[in-house]
Amino acid sequence: MSHLSSRRVTRILGVAGLSSTLMAVAACGGGSGDGAGSTDGGGGEEYSWRLGFNTNEGSVRHIAAERFKEVVEEESDGQITVEIFPAEALGSEQEMLNGIKTGSLDLQMAGGGSMQNIVPEYATLALPFMVETFDEAYAVLDGPIGDEWKALAEEQGYKVLSHHDLGFAQVTNNVRPITTPEDFQGVTMRSPEEPTSVATFEALGASVSTMPFTEVYPALQQGVVDGQFNPLDAIYETKFHEVQDYLTLMNVFYYHVNFIMNPELWDSLSPELQEAVQTAADEAQKASRETTQANEEEMLTTLEGEFEEITTDPDLDAFRQAVEPAFAEFEQLIPPETIQKTRDFIEEYRAENS
Repeated sequence: MSHLSSRRVTRILGVAGLSSTLMAVAACGGGSGDGAGSTDGGGGEEYSWRLGFNTNEGSVRHIAAERFKEVVEEESDGQITVEIFPAEALGSEQEMLNGIKTGSLDLQMAGGGSMQNIVPEYATLALPFMVETFDEAYAVLDGPIGDEWKALAEEQGYKVLSHHDLGFAQVTNNVRPITTPEDFQGVTMRSPEEPTSVATFEALGASVSTMPFTEVYPALQQGVVDGQFNPLDAIYETKFHEVQDYLTLMNVFYYHVNFIMNPELWDSLSPELQEAVQTAADEAQKASRETTQANEEEMLTTLEGEFEEITTDPDLDAFRQAVEPAFAEFEQLIPPETIQKTRDFIEEYRAENS
């Protein structure tokens, strides 16, 4: 397969149940509505913002956050300062989403999975084999379709500044090399509690067991499940290669992050500060995408020799055909017209860039 993809691990780390921290943020206030900064965006006012996300230091989100902080503080001449809170230090991803909507949290790098519950259209690119390459995903997110999704998010209380990268999920298992859908017969795959993921692997002929991410390694080690799917860096950093024999590079799902802020906070800023924030968000997006693509090549090289066999050329057409019946179920979750519109856009993009 000529277009291999991955992302920095998006892991829900164990700082759960910290809603009290987020409540403290609400009580103390952030730059969006307390004494730390004017709400009218007037010249000379200073803003001190909190930026939260659920992955650890060194993750692709953290790298993007650092870039945003650097650029926005420079572009605003220090009028805006940003403090970064990784690893759910401000609460769970859902708690942070609630904080963005109420204005008690200023900025968040939220996983597309969590945003799907607010804007179902954001689940579209995570459907099986919807996009094959980074460029296809970027064309959707950076074009008119992505703009429509941003508008829908704003209607729900979220200003999407930019779309960041997480990359593509690959498949590992302990039963056999996976090259065709038939190879999933008799394989039990772990999945998170995501209807689209469960439906995908059931359509491919696998049995599916859902469990939290933190339970996957021991479940693989003990044979409770046979396989799992994640980007290459997640596979390596979680040491799944220690308890898995076969890796298939199939780009089954694409994942991304939405960099969001409270719309009222955005609207309160002067045009000059809005420009500074957007410039910084664009630079953060660039850093995220460059990091993810670099990780892809690095992780594939690192994982060579860690598996009994790595399949790089599975029959993707057969996999696409096998999951097609599941799209009837997906259309119960995502507006059918959105799925079709995105498919048509991608087909046109491929025709123009083949």
